Amino acid sequence: LHYQPQIDLASGAMTGAEALLRSQDPHLAIVLPAPFVPIAEESGLIVPIGAWVLREACRQARAWLDAGLDFGVVSVNLSVRQFHERELVELVADVLRETGLPADRLELEITESALMDDVEQAVRTLNTLRALGVALAVDDFGTGYSSLSYLKRFPIGKLKVDQSFVRGIATDDSDRAIVTATIAMARSLGFTTTAEGVETEAQLAILRALGCSAYQGYLFSRPVDSRSFSRLPCFGRGA
Repeated sequence: LHYQPQIDLASGAMTGAEALLRSQDPHLAIVLPAPFVPIAEESGLIVPIGAWVLREACRQARAWLDAGLDFGVVSVNLSVRQFHERELVELVADVLRETGLPADRLELEITESALMDDVEQAVRTLNTLRALGVALAVDDFGTGYSSLSYLKRFPIGKLKVDQSFVRGIATDDSDRAIVTATIAMARSLGFTTTAEGVETEAQLAILRALGCSAYQGYLFSRPVDSRSFSRLPCFGRGA
């Protein structure tokens, strides 16, 4: 696992650490998820892999807490297949118990497509997860087909603005309009927003002016291993 910090736009404090899966080839090169995650999804291996990611991220987060380092929350992505597993809630509860990580230090990210596959089941699953005390976020918001009438039923606290819109926010009027509308809608519904893939000061300035809550991206830090992450200058300043 590598971790990418999420930074509060107003204060510069760390609000979270997103756990991101990486693979390593025989030549010691780091492989990003795009080539291997679809294969893992098709084969069903994504379920045990996802369980390992959840457990390892929570273990690492507990270790950071024990070392006196404040990271906010650790964010773990749930795949579509994993989200629909009957044992998901039991897995999350077991991992929290095994690792000793407080539930409010874990945030689960779910894509729009996973939520819209079966809305009624998604509402039940999210409510049960929320009852455990974990935080919930919609990942890659704007790239799926979610209905706003359903969105208000989900017990989520955050919308993550997809990087495909953030990338063009300073140069493309349509991208800027979408991000503006997303942030305004999220605020009206009581959600926070995190912009993904922020790479330039111009993007950051616009997001700050629009009232975005937090950001992550190469402008601040690439995803790094846990040891490098613990040495980041913002560590210990989070909420």
